[in-house]
Amino acid sequence: MDVSIIFKLAAIGILVTVVCQILKKSDRDDISTVVSIVGLVIALTIAVTMIGDLFETIRDIFQIT
Repeated sequence: MDVSIIFKLAAIGILVTVVCQILKKSDRDDISTVVSIVGLVIALTIAVTMIGDLFETIRDIFQIT
């Protein structure tokens, strides 16, 4: 696992938080909700890719077909 992935997830979280706060201050709560959901989907996509790589590595280690 590379440390840069953790930094990417943290950056996504910080960016989404800042954008949501700005949108909420300007009374755009509906768009703020959409932005938070999109940020969650991006973070989950990165996590699912990492989990898939983990399972592939486990298959290679134990030679499971």
